[in-house]
Amino acid sequence: MARPLPDPAGDPRELEVRISPMRRRHLRAVLRIEHQVYPRPWSFGVFLSEIGQRTSRLYVVARVAGEVVGYAGMMQAVDDAHITTVAVDPAWQRHRIATRMLLVLARGAIARGCANLTLEVRMSNSGAQALYQRFGFVPAGVRRGYYPETREDALVMWANDIGTPEYAARLADIEREVPGRTIVDGGWL
Repeated sequence: MARPLPDPAGDPRELEVRISPMRRRHLRAVLRIEHQVYPRPWSFGVFLSEIGQRTSRLYVVARVAGEVVGYAGMMQAVDDAHITTVAVDPAWQRHRIATRMLLVLARGAIARGCANLTLEVRMSNSGAQALYQRFGFVPAGVRRGYYPETREDALVMWANDIGTPEYAARLADIEREVPGRTIVDGGWL
């Protein structure tokens, strides 16, 4: 029998989050979140295709008491990794779920030999931009009308030289600030 899902309003120091590879069995929960947070959600088929490309993609889910509360993904292109998606169930936002997943993706990119990380973020999403800046992302340009459903521009951001000891120290500092416990299922990065 599954444990009851903890109350998101509970003590963050008591929170235990498990990060594991996204699998087909997670997609119903992933799609539930996707439809809550994006005006133009990805389909089951898109996610299935992405998680099937294991040599060039890394997709993870964050679970609390066995329930998916967030997911994130990246694709590798030569020595760059592009963060393709980061989403957290609205009830679990502001609990450092995205931070935990980004730590795993950044370390996954480093383990795969990537030198840089990149992503696009809505110009209006200052909260996400602040999170990415903590990970060393800096603005590099704008993609006009990138989000077709709203015609909103995207800010292109890059984090360079992620394989350095300095970047490893940055990740360690971020990880120390995350309350509670993060368990990364082993052996798959």
